[in-house]
Amino acid sequence: MNTMNLVSRLKFEEYKEKYADFIRMERRNGIILLRMHHNGGPVLWNEAMHNALPQAFHDVGNDMENQVMILTSTDPYWIGESDPNAEFRFDYDTYYVDATKLLVNLIFDVDIPTIAAVNGPGFHTEIALLCDITICTEDSVFQDAHFSVGFVPGDGQLLTFQELIGVKRSAYALYTGEQIDARTAYDWGMVNEIVSKDGLVARAWEIAGKIMKQPRATRCLTHQLLTRPWKRRLINDFQGHVAQEGFAARLDAPDHDLNRIKDTWDK
Repeated sequence: MNTMNLVSRLKFEEYKEKYADFIRMERRNGIILLRMHHNGGPVLWNEAMHNALPQAFHDVGNDMENQVMILTSTDPYWIGESDPNAEFRFDYDTYYVDATKLLVNLIFDVDIPTIAAVNGPGFHTEIALLCDITICTEDSVFQDAHFSVGFVPGDGQLLTFQELIGVKRSAYALYTGEQIDARTAYDWGMVNEIVSKDGLVARAWEIAGKIMKQPRATRCLTHQLLTRPWKRRLINDFQGHVAQEGFAARLDAPDHDLNRIKDTWDK
């Protein structure tokens, strides 16, 4: 029987090292955990991190050895601080492509069950809300702060709010900058469980282990069913959201210091 020479995919050891400055990865029995960080501490959001995440999702999804993905971050925040020394360039390659691929790659490239373990307050929680299962700590906060700092909310946070909590609630949260605490997020169906901080990742591993008890095809095809609403939402709306955010940013050049929002989480 003739065998076809297939193009090789990146191995776990290769992409684990490739993204080590941004994401620490470990894998146990097919379950891969991604922990976002900056120099071993809380994530510092900048153009480099914005560029690394979508590529990491692609490589993780392209590795057939990965069976379930857990995404978490480094205490005390999910993504809690914007790099004061970095400035995003609002051009096609560095802004538009990475902004769209960040969510598109998570939903369209990661064809395995996904679990987000939100370890505290932070922005860009749309990444966590797009996962099949989202658990969080008691101090977690979900907020779309774009409008509050002079930005059109086009990066996906508003999109996930509209899908999960509806048009009226998402509009109110956007215009007021309302912080949605963990208990409210649970009551509104944004998250599945509230877990103690010291037990958060262990609970994510536990859920992943339960998912792993089913055959691979069952797991992956179930995930495909669960992501269909997100795929429709992204195809119908997301590029328009990103384009309007970038367009307004070029027109208004706002002072989009998200660290002003961080100060409110610490009070």
